Amino acid sequence: MTNILWLQGGACSGNTISFLNAEEPTVCDLITDFGMKVLWHPSLGMELGANLQKLLWDCISGKIPLDILVFEGTVINAPNGTGEWNRFADRPMKDWLSDLSKVAQFVVAVGDCATWGGIPAIAPNPSESEGLQFLKRQEGGFLGKDFRAKSGLPVINIPGCPAHPDWITQILVAIATGRISDITLDELHRPQTFFNTFTQTGCTRNVHFTYKATTSEFGQRKGCLFYDLGCRGPMTHSSCNRILWNRVSSKTRAGMPCLGCTEPEFPFFDLKPGTVFKTQTVMGVPKELPPGIKKTDYALLTVVAKNAAPPWAEEDIFTV
Repeated sequence: MTNILWLQGGACSGNTISFLNAEEPTVCDLITDFGMKVLWHPSLGMELGANLQKLLWDCISGKIPLDILVFEGTVINAPNGTGEWNRFADRPMKDWLSDLSKVAQFVVAVGDCATWGGIPAIAPNPSESEGLQFLKRQEGGFLGKDFRAKSGLPVINIPGCPAHPDWITQILVAIATGRISDITLDELHRPQTFFNTFTQTGCTRNVHFTYKATTSEFGQRKGCLFYDLGCRGPMTHSSCNRILWNRVSSKTRAGMPCLGCTEPEFPFFDLKPGTVFKTQTVMGVPKELPPGIKKTDYALLTVVAKNAAPPWAEEDIFTV
């Protein structure tokens, strides 16, 4: 039996909703097939008041073994480091988190807010929010750079806004079945099995990307979203086009630009109207290019690609 405790800090519950929609495996599969016990979850837990507090203190004392502590949302430290803006079970949430993380075998941060602060941590950050072990790309966060769970691992980060449901459940399965040692974490503590490739991998618009054939409207099923609509697929580490959402689709497949939500810098740009869904360019060259591509090489490649583009590169390949 693997005991899981899921707590929520400063969050919109988006990752909870995503988790409850997991399909490979489902939440029910975690319980029936993989022997997991959800001690408590904001949307599933039955305990309230004194009963919930007793459960939490029993985990801290070791009376109830805590195998996996899952945290969703930011760690709120306001005002002035007290954490009183986010109270839970008669204490600041950050105090529960501090105590529980010391006894947990594994600590898993789910979603951008828990991994590196997300949207709440954008300056001026009035809630004094931070992630469990990162603040944006800077390692440290609430638990500190040197934190290690009882298993010896740092916080396992599963970013996204929200995180893909199957990323969450598959990592929980890897822990519960003793196979987490097969998973390699990158420098941001993300499982490489999901975050070693770019969102562009598996994108149905790759042929349009190659020939610099662009689209200028949401929902169009032809053209690449990178050149005009600010798609960050070529620069974002995720498996959204390899492991489809609900086995069906992804943002780029539906005609929506990738927003880069698995990277610490999300949300990008200044969020003013006209900046998010518009590719930022200098003399026609995007300010940000896929890793390893020089601006001079890109300019030359663009000319060659456009001249070599076949007529069908501008056609809607999904027309029936």
